[in-house]
Formats: sequence, C-alpha cells, structure tokens
Amino acid sequence: MRIRATVAAVTGALALSAFVVPAAQAADGPSASGKAAFSAATADGVTGTAADLDVTFSNMKVNSGKNIVVGTTNMVSVPVTYTVTHPADMDTGSANFANGPLIYKGASVETASNVLISDDPATCTTTSSTKLSCKGVINIRPADGDLWSDQAGTWNAGGLAVTSDEDSTVQGGLGTTRVQRYSKLTVNASPEPVKKGKTITVTGKLSRANWDDNKYHGYTNQSVKLQFRKKNSNTYTTVKTIKSNSTGELKTTVKASVDGYFRYSFAGTTTTPAVNATGDFVDVK
Repeated sequence: MRIRATVAAVTGALALSAFVVPAAQAADGPSASGKAAFSAATADGVTGTAADLDVTFSNMKVNSGKNIVVGTTNMVSVPVTYTVTHPADMDTGSANFANGPLIYKGASVETASNVLISDDPATCTTTSSTKLSCKGVINIRPADGDLWSDQAGTWNAGGLAVTSDEDSTVQGGLGTTRVQRYSKLTVNASPEPVKKGKTITVTGKLSRANWDDNKYHGYTNQSVKLQFRKKNSNTYTTVKTIKSNSTGELKTTVKASVDGYFRYSFAGTTTTPAVNATGDFVDVK
C-alpha cells in the first residue's frame, strides 16, 4: 500500500498514525484477523493511536541489495527479507499477527516525505520460539503517483507489525536502498556506408523517467562515453567523452577507419542507473 504523506498535507506524526488501526474498528464486533488488521493499518487516510507491541525487525535486505529502478508506467515488485523477534508467549499465527516491510524517504519514518508499504502481509516461517524469518514484497506503481522525481536516491527501510487486537509497532532505520529513475540511451552513426577517412557523425540522446508527469525527459549536462568495437570483436573501447546538452542530446564526430559498432555509454549517478545504447554498425568502404 502506498502512503503519500505530503499529498495528504499531514505532519510526520499523523503520517505515522496512518499506519495504525483505529480503536473503533473492534469496538462494535469481533476482532479482525491479523491480515485484515494489517490491511486496515496500511490503508491511506486511516488514523488512530499507536500501541506498543514488543516486536522488533532486523536483518532486513531490500531487493537483494540491488538498486530499485523505476520507469514511468510498469509496476516494480521489490522483494524484502528480514527477521522478526517477538516474545516467546506471543501468538504469531496468521489469525492474530501480521507484519510487512516498508521503505521511506527521509531521516525517520515520523518525518518521511514518502512511505511505501507492502500491499499484503509478509510470509513468515518460525525459526525459533522468538524468531520469524519473513519475506515480503513492496509494489511500486509510478503510474499511480507513488513517487516524485526529486525523491530519487537513497531511501531507508523499516517494518510494520500489527495484531488483531490493534497493538502495533513501526520500526525504521533498518538499512538503506537506492530508488532510481529508469534511463534510456540511443545512438545513430551516419553516413552508412562511409569511405575510409571520411567523417562519421554520431548522435544520440540520454533520457530518464520523470515521475512527476510519467514521461521521459533528457538528462542534461551528463558525461557520456562514445565507444567503438571492431567487427568480429566483443570488446568496446572508449573513443572520447562528451556531455549531453540542455535537452539530453548527444553529438560528436569521428573519422571512419574500419567496420564496427558505435555506442554511447553512461556510467550512471546516484539517482539514475548506468545504461549502454545498442551498438550501431557502420560499414567502412
């Protein structure tokens, strides 16, 4: 479930309370199951008062330690593994207890500008009388406005646990992950074919996902390598390094020497992953 705290224009404290099941939920009927309680606790706009739950999270690994790369339309499912520690006498059966991972942008969960929580409770197995080994998934939906472009970069990890009796806990500071804007890179070398010694013009464009309007925009003023590999070779070598212009466009010239493939290569930044263009073959006569 996605929680855009800043969209709701609420304070960090209210954003945190949005994770918690309202006390009125169980007053008029039987207690909800752990799964139902978790779903209610992660519903947008739900408010309530957090109750202390003696549960802690540890050993959290988001996306197997890899960067999370998000485009403009496709949902990205992020696997998360972690350990839950609980009192030995606590009932952690699915009818009573549920938990799930979250990631947030900011120094703490309470002051986060954005929090993304798993849609459903994690799947856990008992490893001891006080520990659970859990696997969860956080689905990121850029087309639904889950992210803003200025939120690319480092995020923090955390966890949410809740019982059917509405006791709950939210824990942050469980490591970091990097959420990046999907990048694209093109290349075109011309003319084709070309006489040996003549000038080849190599154009292209570096662009990346914009989460504010769900379109791709040029990535400006970035260093990009022009690379070449000879026909029948598997290795690219760097010819020169140029910078993208104010719209992300790339353009440079080289002298034709032998048959081979030209491509542009971008090393990436903290907010944008590395990308290589597909090589464009030039036949040299």
